[in-house]
Amino acid sequence: MIEIITEFGLIKNLCYLTNSYFYNLNTRQRMKNIFLNFFFLFICATGFCQQKINPAAIDIVRDSFGVPHIFANTDAEVAYGLAYAHAEDDFKTIQLGFLSGKSMLGLYNGKAGARIDYIARLLRCQRTVKEKYETDIDADYKKVLEGYCGGFNAYAKKHPEEVLVKKLLPLMPQDMLAYSMLQLSISSGADGALTKIYNGSITALDNFKSGGSNAYAFNSNKTADGNTYLNINAHQPLDGPVSWYEAHLCSKEGWNITGALFACAPSILLGCNKDLAWAHTVNYPDKIDVYQLEINPQNKLQYKFDGQWLQLEEETVQLKVKVGLLKIGARRKAYWSKYGPTIITKTGTFSMRTGALFDIRGLEEWYRMNKATSFTSFYKALKMGALPGYNVMYADKADTIFYLSNGKIPIRNKNYNWLGTLPGNTSSTFWESYHPIEDLPHYINPPSGYLFNSNHSPFNATALSDNLRNADFDKTMGYETNENNRSTRFMELLALHQKIDYETFKKIKFDRQYPQQLYFPTHTDTMFLLDEKDYPAIADIITGLKNWDRQANATSTGATIFAECYYFVVDKIAKNDNSFSNLTKQKTAEMFAFVKAHLLKNFGKTTVLLGDYQKLVKGNKTIPLPGLPDVIASMESEPYKNGMRKGRQGESFIELVKFTKAGPQIESIHSYGASKKEGSKHYNDQMEMFTAQKLKPVTLDKETVYKNAERVYHPGE
Repeated sequence: MIEIITEFGLIKNLCYLTNSYFYNLNTRQRMKNIFLNFFFLFICATGFCQQKINPAAIDIVRDSFGVPHIFANTDAEVAYGLAYAHAEDDFKTIQLGFLSGKSMLGLYNGKAGARIDYIARLLRCQRTVKEKYETDIDADYKKVLEGYCGGFNAYAKKHPEEVLVKKLLPLMPQDMLAYSMLQLSISSGADGALTKIYNGSITALDNFKSGGSNAYAFNSNKTADGNTYLNINAHQPLDGPVSWYEAHLCSKEGWNITGALFACAPSILLGCNKDLAWAHTVNYPDKIDVYQLEINPQNKLQYKFDGQWLQLEEETVQLKVKVGLLKIGARRKAYWSKYGPTIITKTGTFSMRTGALFDIRGLEEWYRMNKATSFTSFYKALKMGALPGYNVMYADKADTIFYLSNGKIPIRNKNYNWLGTLPGNTSSTFWESYHPIEDLPHYINPPSGYLFNSNHSPFNATALSDNLRNADFDKTMGYETNENNRSTRFMELLALHQKIDYETFKKIKFDRQYPQQLYFPTHTDTMFLLDEKDYPAIADIITGLKNWDRQANATSTGATIFAECYYFVVDKIAKNDNSFSNLTKQKTAEMFAFVKAHLLKNFGKTTVLLGDYQKLVKGNKTIPLPGLPDVIASMESEPYKNGMRKGRQGESFIELVKFTKAGPQIESIHSYGASKKEGSKHYNDQMEMFTAQKLKPVTLDKETVYKNAERVYHPGE
């Protein structure tokens, strides 16, 4: 450290600050200034410890939509530039992610943040990263992580007024991996399992969740022009830590990819390089197991395992919670058994186990996917087996299409029901190894020429004759077998065409029509069968729904009625009122009466356009928003004001790719804009194009990017 400080010319300043501290103890403001100066000196020194990066060697090129294109010699420099550019656009969200990974969110968000801090400690995210970082992360990827940290810390240094919690700094690579572990554990079901354990409803884990993403791949066997198409369309929240951020990353070390990522990610998570592209959708195999431990009656911290009493590992978790202007300390116990994180409740002691808790390489696997140049190298990246879930839909310039229902799926004892709570007193339920990806459902170049997934069964991914059979796979994997409205509608549309041209491909992707047979957890037929003559008070609602063409267009009035019915039922079930889970005639009439009253109260009529009822809102801009839950161009909304709703999750970032002999042709759109910083001209400048289902051209060509640049600068300028 001394040599580093000397090289920076900081020894003299550091000595001066130290002397000032001792000679001015009674001057509070000087003490504060001394602390802040020393703090940022430490950041600089720490950043230098990792590696030298010259910001002047990094170009951030903003295009006409404000999307950052990062150019540099090395991947580490590109990561630095990405962190800096993303911080310019959304520094707060990035900080919130890393605060939760470091168990410091309570210092900003109070009790709500402290709960997440506790979960991160319970899951041992930081501890596992500390134990495995040196051995499990490759040296070249450590440089990428260090580069990202350097860019983040540099932005924090230049903009200290934007720092939420100063103790977060300096950001280190281990902090990034700890947050990634937390996120991947949650996506593997840890949050759901914890909820069930705490509320006592863990007799069976529910592996099916509602949601929506679409991924389609077509090769020359199905396309009219002989090109290869890919639809990248993961439906995510429009705001928050898992909303999409678009970027283009390009180095002289072979990194050249455009796509989207979440806050705190140092690489693209789905996108396209010059050779290949991939999309993700969420899948629901059985990725997590819950065990009930047999506790020693004489010692509640001992559990039986293969006839022996073992001691639970016990840790006192120190939490800091912001309450008003105060920061209050709190202590909670965290326990760990052989199986994993353990919770002691009044009804018993339970442990949970998921592969995401034991692998810190998830971000590195995505980076390897970024750098892949062929199906062989892409498949090699997937064989790392570090990502605990997600479907992978792939296409490349060699006309290869591929689909993998990926997961870190344990090799389990087939004598147990793994969808229920398991006995935690025997090694026969204790697993340590995982199925290789060769064991998982996957397809490559089916004769049909197409592959698709919309969060439904991996055993319906292509033409009927080419589909895999669930019976041929290990039942303990617990793969989903359900269909939904989007998968059903896709099959309806595809049946209309022998070959698919690119315009038809786009029309399918942007389709807002429900299928002929609706697929919802609540049976909906009764909604369309009531006779308006029997219910004169709600006849207009019944007629409006019957006349609806089942399209989710902004000009539809029937779509508004259906949407209000849908959210009425969802709200009831969320409040544990299951009386509307079965829509009898009586319950349907009650629901229609509520819908009519709501529309009359807030709009003065029952014929309300969907675009007047549902809005896309960002800052001071509010525009009509089409779309409904589980249509292909899906949109879920939440209460807004004056009886209206605003978009919350669904269509958010879209990237369409066509591989031609001349290279990939890429188009994209974002629901809002490139920046999440209010006041930026790119805060909400894509909204109109998004709702009109228009796309903007995207290029990987460096010369074209510079030629059309809105601004070119270095980090820190």
